[in-house]
Order: sequence, then structure tokens, then C-alpha cells
Amino acid sequence: MDVTTLAVALIGVGGTLGGTLGGALLSQRVTREQNQRADRERAEDRHDRAQEARRDLYARLNTTARAYRVAARDSVRAAERGETVEPAVLDTARDAWLEQYSSAQMALPKYVHEIVSILNRALGVGYSVVKQLPNSPGPDESYSRAKAWFSGPMSDGVYLLRVTLRHDLGVEVEPDFERTCKRILAALDGERRSLERLLSSEQARATRPA
Repeated sequence: MDVTTLAVALIGVGGTLGGTLGGALLSQRVTREQNQRADRERAEDRHDRAQEARRDLYARLNTTARAYRVAARDSVRAAERGETVEPAVLDTARDAWLEQYSSAQMALPKYVHEIVSILNRALGVGYSVVKQLPNSPGPDESYSRAKAWFSGPMSDGVYLLRVTLRHDLGVEVEPDFERTCKRILAALDGERRSLERLLSSEQARATRPA
């Protein structure tokens, strides 16, 4: 075999090996890019599903909180007018809220959980307000106090819940969110503590022997 023939043969072999190696490397690169794209798509899908689940949870929290406040407020107004108050309406609204609150506790971000917890305590005091109305020593004062609670601090608390949930979802970002939160939470918690003391005092007087 002369030198020229040998060179041609070597070049042919080298070209075949190079083509095979290059094809393998290209195939690996394509496969790697496909895997990376699939990973990104799966991550985006998980994020979308998690976001959708969070939106559903927040919608239920907002709906049940509003329904609970409205049921309690309507019970106060009906009782003041001397109308028959159906306890099941308020109890059903309360149970629906508590179910959603219980489900949400392990899923809420810390700052959202803090606000929801304070609102839950406030709603609980509102429930006690309604239940103690029939045995109140001063009906007129008690009705006025109850209506002021549900139309004032309690209404602000439910409003803050909606703002907080929308802010956390990025639907409506409030520029003064932190300041608004602190102001409403401080007022709501302060009023709640004051109302709890009044209810406790009235209950103690009602159960005290004559």
C-alpha cells in the first residue's frame, strides 16, 4: 500500500470516528437540553398548581370570614328588633370558618397566619357577644356595643384579611401594606381585649348569687 492510499484510508477512518463521536456528543447535548426543558416545565407546572391551590384556599378563607361576620351582625340586628333568631345560621357560618381556618394553618406564610389568627380570635369574641345578648344586664348598651363591634373593628379585620390575601398573591400590592396592617391589627386586638374584659365582667355578675 503506498503512502497516498494509507493516508486516504486513515483520513476515512478518522472522519468516520469523528463523525460518530460528534454525533454522539450532539445527541447527548440535545438529550440534556430536552431533560432541562422538561424539568423547567414540571417545575412551572408544580408552581402553577401550588398557586392555584393557594388562590382557592384564600378565596374560601375570605368568603367564610365575611359570611361569619355578616351572620353575627344580622343576628344582633334581628334580636334587637325582637325577631326570632335562628342559631343554626350563625353556628353554620362559624363552623365553616373554623374548618377553613384549621385547614389553612399549616399552609399560610408567617405574616398571613398572624393576621388570620388575630381575626379568628376577634370573630370568636364576636360569637360570644351574640350568645350573651339575651342575658345582658343592659340590653340597649349591649346592642349598641355589639353593632359597633361588627360594623367597626370586625369589619376592618375582614377588610384587612382580604387586602392581605390579595397582597400575598400579588394580585393587588399595597404600597403602605405594613403600616396599614399594624394600624388595623393594633386597633382590632385592642378592641378585642377590651370587649373580652367587658363580657367576662358581665358574665361574672350574671352568675353571682343574689
